[in-house]
Amino acid sequence: MIRNTICLLGGTGFVGRRLLSMLSKQGRHIRVLSRHPQRHRDIKILPGVELIQANVHDIVSLRQHFTDADAVINLVGILNERRDNGKEFHHVHVDLTRNIIHACQDRGVHRLLHMSALNADPAAASYYLRSKGVAEQLVLQARDLDVSCFRPSVIFGPGDSFINRFAAILKITPLFFPLACGYTRFAPVYVGDVAQAFTESLDMQASFGQRYDLCGPHSYTLQEIVEYVNQTLGLKRIVNPLGNNLSRLQAALLEHVPGKPFSKDNFRSLQVDSVCPKGSHDLQTCFGINPTGMKSIVPAYLLHQNQKHRYDRLRQHLPHPE
Repeated sequence: MIRNTICLLGGTGFVGRRLLSMLSKQGRHIRVLSRHPQRHRDIKILPGVELIQANVHDIVSLRQHFTDADAVINLVGILNERRDNGKEFHHVHVDLTRNIIHACQDRGVHRLLHMSALNADPAAASYYLRSKGVAEQLVLQARDLDVSCFRPSVIFGPGDSFINRFAAILKITPLFFPLACGYTRFAPVYVGDVAQAFTESLDMQASFGQRYDLCGPHSYTLQEIVEYVNQTLGLKRIVNPLGNNLSRLQAALLEHVPGKPFSKDNFRSLQVDSVCPKGSHDLQTCFGINPTGMKSIVPAYLLHQNQKHRYDRLRQHLPHPE
């Protein structure tokens, strides 16, 4: 069955925009629900895209916009919460997922694609991974739903909040960069590969009821990743990995900094390597996607942004015409 009308939650985000572009090229009709559609008017130029003002946490609104949909895709998620108590994670990841399930069942939508996370587990140490694990269980146990769950490692690509965040911090660091949890391993996965996996699975019956671990072709420690960003930008910062106690202390301090660059829950999540199980290559074996390496993509967007930053600074110092 070809699913032509899709309701996409989280379609204005990092992964959502890449997925939206792919679905649009396939000629599908995509309803993108957003609380602030005026901020994302640029996506309306894509053929088949309908940008709708809606509160995704309102089940009445979900029922309304799921009507006549062939599939629902949920990409909504947060990486931090205001207080370290798990309530926001539960609201965004668990309560929303439960409402999506009920709305799908009420409106006869049988296909659901759900974004989870590598290491998601109801018994995980961090609130983030715990809430993702509970949500994963809910969708896979739901009646009358053909569900596929996607569990990526950290996702990179133009506009990401991972590589770009470290780049921004490195630029303002004087000399030494104290790095918490530097020995944690990641298998960074390219945003285009993640979006393609969603797209390929949409009409794939073999993907019903499946969990997919999504990883890039190589694994690195966090220290190796940060040192690579440092080298790519031509900086000469000294990256100092911190031990567990100092990492915990850094998390306790930085979670009160505006923007929350690092939190106690991030620290708890980083106690487990974010790499796929040995021998697991779901991108390739299940979807025929040859995973894209980080080093083939990152320099292009990091150096482009660096050049743009220098150009903007130069313009600020040029004399204005009278």
